[in-house]
Amino acid sequence: MPIPMPPDAPLSLSELIATLAQLPPPDMAAISGARAHDAVLTKPPGALGRLEEITRWLAGWQGRAKPQAEAVQITVFAGNHGVTARGVSAFPAEVTVQMVENFRRGGAAINQLAHAFGAKLDVVALDLDRPTADFCAAPAMSEAELFAALIAGWQAVRPGLDLFVAGEMGIGNTTSAAALSAALFGHEGGVQGWCGRGTGLDDAGLRRKEAAVALALETHAGHLEAPFEALRRLGGREVAAMTGAILHARLLQIPVLLDGFIACAAAGVLERAKPGALDHCMAAHLSAEGAHGRLLAALGKEPLLSLGLRLGEASGAGVALGLIRAALACHNGMASFADAGVSEA
Repeated sequence: MPIPMPPDAPLSLSELIATLAQLPPPDMAAISGARAHDAVLTKPPGALGRLEEITRWLAGWQGRAKPQAEAVQITVFAGNHGVTARGVSAFPAEVTVQMVENFRRGGAAINQLAHAFGAKLDVVALDLDRPTADFCAAPAMSEAELFAALIAGWQAVRPGLDLFVAGEMGIGNTTSAAALSAALFGHEGGVQGWCGRGTGLDDAGLRRKEAAVALALETHAGHLEAPFEALRRLGGREVAAMTGAILHARLLQIPVLLDGFIACAAAGVLERAKPGALDHCMAAHLSAEGAHGRLLAALGKEPLLSLGLRLGEASGAGVALGLIRAALACHNGMASFADAGVSEA
């Protein structure tokens, strides 16, 4: 059955890629307004450090000098990967389905974080009974499958949000993210720098993962220059859905908080296709997955937190929502020098 298209959705993969030529810029007047408001608050200039950066970033994409976080959406996308048959994960593929049910029952870490910081949580399962192809032997997805996954992500982002977060669940998806990152940003000297232990691989498992990524890059050599083609060949449905969601958020001028390695690999497709496509994104954290720091550097993003997290499911971004709310509480709630009767410098 064809998927229903929202009114603003592109009707083909080429139309979706073409929207990269229409990316709106931030509202510079709102950023100036936020900076001017910050300048009169009862504190030395710059004393709140990156909290001030957060408010200016939100102001620019929300288009108001006093940004808000009333409508915060977290969407966790789930997909299964054929490459798991090669022993690249410490957990079996059926855990993806089991964790989706855990999300829906409210039992996962991201459920608690969404509740703690006032975010709405949705879960989108993408053909879990039909894993992507083993990308060591064939493209992970057909063009139709890639487009369906991108549109599933597109549909998850609704107009009027103050902030969007994309998360993922998919056994084997750090292998997909490693292969995709290597294709997008280079792998001179070998793939080891892109491959980590994921869910807790032992040394033998890590060697299998590295071998799978190297074989995938060899199999698809000559076909990975175009970022969306690299996504089709090496990605997963949940990875592509995050790419579609992040793109649609940019078109709607909704700021996005990036989660860990897999979410950043999904975002990297857009950055490689159109430099500056991630200007509406802020990196929530540096994960314990070894290549995440390398990927953030390639994207030009400085993480807000570094807590050794490696859970996925948007958990790092969920924790960073606390910083977002702290920044907004200070920016919108503090008294000015004049109101407080405090002498300025």
